[in-house]
Amino acid sequence: MAQSCPLSFRQIDGTVARLNALSVFLLLALFVFTTNPLILLFLGFDFMIRLYGNKSHSLVFQISTTLKKVFGLKPAMVDVGAKRLAAHFGLFFVFISLAANLAGLNVLMYSAVSVFMFCLSLELLFGYCIGCKIYFIYRRFVPERL
Repeated sequence: MAQSCPLSFRQIDGTVARLNALSVFLLLALFVFTTNPLILLFLGFDFMIRLYGNKSHSLVFQISTTLKKVFGLKPAMVDVGAKRLAAHFGLFFVFISLAANLAGLNVLMYSAVSVFMFCLSLELLFGYCIGCKIYFIYRRFVPERL
């Protein structure tokens, strides 16, 4: 079985997605230093807006598109399926981190934030999608239904 990402046959700007990863990474770094749960709450709402609402209402998306224009970065079109899957994983990590923070489970909280920041850094620096690898493993054990 060849490795694959979930395909939706719709394209988005991968440059904006990488700038989104930068914004989320910086906000998580701020959270690590302040442990203010409002940062995670903001990230959770922002992920939900980008996944289930109009992404133009997302502050992280607005900042990313502005940075792209300011720095004159060129678009790099990618399939939206992989990025949506990554955003679902991101929302999951934010939820786990927030719940662990509120429950006082600091080891779990820092572990979840660390894994999330590692995945973000791979996307940001190398364009490497951990979500695609997880999707490939999932597809090996759960065949696609017709």
